Amino acid sequence: MAVTGDETETGSTGELTDTSSIHPLAVAQSSSHSHQKPFEDVTQKREQRLMKNREAARECRRKKKEYVKCLENRVAVLENQNKTLIEELRAMKEIYRHKAD
Repeated sequence: MAVTGDETETGSTGELTDTSSIHPLAVAQSSSHSHQKPFEDVTQKREQRLMKNREAARECRRKKKEYVKCLENRVAVLENQNKTLIEELRAMKEIYRHKAD
């Protein structure tokens, strides 16, 4: 068989396949269909990624809020402890002054 340009070589055996029998419209339809499928996959993957990202952001904000609340509670406890210690120090200084007199 003579090579006319409609044939393509396949594999390493050197066999030639006749591609002239494939209808151009069938090639166009299959190529547009194959492009549509990856586009749908990409769109679906993007939507899933965005959804996961929203959930992760929501969880992150919740954890941050909880962390800040915990820190605020700790600040309140430490402020009370600090006041108590200052009052105790003041009382001890007063006792020491009376003993020194």
